[in-house]
Amino acid sequence: MLEKFFVRPESVDRIRSSWVGKEVEQYVCWLSDHGYSVSTISRRIPIVIQFGEFAREHGVSELKDLPLQVEPFVEKWLAERCGPKMAAHERKKVGQCVRNSLRQMLRLAVPGYVGLKRHCQPDNPFETSAPKFFDFLQEEKGLRKATIMKYRHSLRKLAAYFKKIGLKDVAHLSPPILSGLVAELSPVTSWSELRNTCGVIRVFIRYLHRERVLVKDFSNALEAPKNYRLSGLTRSISWDDVRRVLETVERRSAVGKRDYAILLLLVTYGLRAREIAALTLDDIDWRNDRLRIPERKAGHSTGYPLSKIVGEAIVDYLKNGRPKSSSRNLFLRSMAPIQPVGPTAVTCCAARYLAKAGIKVPRAGSHTFRHTCAQRLLDAGLTIKGIGDYLGHRSPSSTQIYTKVAIEALRQVALGDGEEAI
Repeated sequence: MLEKFFVRPESVDRIRSSWVGKEVEQYVCWLSDHGYSVSTISRRIPIVIQFGEFAREHGVSELKDLPLQVEPFVEKWLAERCGPKMAAHERKKVGQCVRNSLRQMLRLAVPGYVGLKRHCQPDNPFETSAPKFFDFLQEEKGLRKATIMKYRHSLRKLAAYFKKIGLKDVAHLSPPILSGLVAELSPVTSWSELRNTCGVIRVFIRYLHRERVLVKDFSNALEAPKNYRLSGLTRSISWDDVRRVLETVERRSAVGKRDYAILLLLVTYGLRAREIAALTLDDIDWRNDRLRIPERKAGHSTGYPLSKIVGEAIVDYLKNGRPKSSSRNLFLRSMAPIQPVGPTAVTCCAARYLAKAGIKVPRAGSHTFRHTCAQRLLDAGLTIKGIGDYLGHRSPSSTQIYTKVAIEALRQVALGDGEEAI
């Protein structure tokens, strides 16, 4: 593999003769497999070789001691190669590039090494009083990892409030304290997020009572602010706006081919961002023109007829835009490291093209197209049950959120004689 990136035999011999030569060659293979360019690999390998020599000069003889030498080496590198006239932000950028190369190599070479990260709060902020709470959520309630992450986020808010008011023991939790938390969060938190936070804390209180940490179960004392059911408006856009969004995609580029296929999947099938990110090559049955969506939010799978225009967009991406990768995921990042896109990337993709098309909608993102798909089905005369089955809902009440306004009928009322629309 080294011969592919270094022409001179002496360069290859020098790398392999280094005491970290085996690890460096492993790093080269990893960079190549993840789509890094030849120039990037050729630039990074000398850095890690010099790092190995620097560490050896400072008495390091085992791989497990290498992480301690990262920052001293970066400082030495900057001192030798960055003059005094270099701007601070440029110096920081160069240092980060060197640091990232070393950390990537160490993640492969040193077991358990993850690199320095920004300070993170503990996974369970109430580890002392409720150490098995998240085990309870996973094993007894059967919650998904993504849902448990939301529980963790809400409990961190509760822990932060405890710290602010000086409460150290969760056994002293009381209804007035909960009221104070709601009063503090209300001005800075959306209604839906506050509702979810209150729901998480209610579950947490019931668990503490079951474990006899709390004497009484006062979970019912915590009430989120009231909100009228179906009081908000949908985030759907018109079909003309959908066309405008699709026309803004530069389909000649690899990224454009991928994004065009993603947008078509969003608006045609009303898929969630998580469902698109989880799509694999095995979920498309080309012979029978079928698209399978496994493990939906409601816990079931759905099969759709593969639309001709969607199929053509996916084929165009697979042939002319998808990077070479052993991953079976359908959509991949366009830049190294080559890896599957995540749900956040799908949401950002939708929001970016909505903004590019000049379409303003509350909370722009992938769900805008899900709402649009539901509205399109409603306008076509499908029943609530039919729309819910198409979108993958477990309960009809979930479908009503997307179909609570007959947009076209209201437009007729606004533009002319309302009796014609009745």
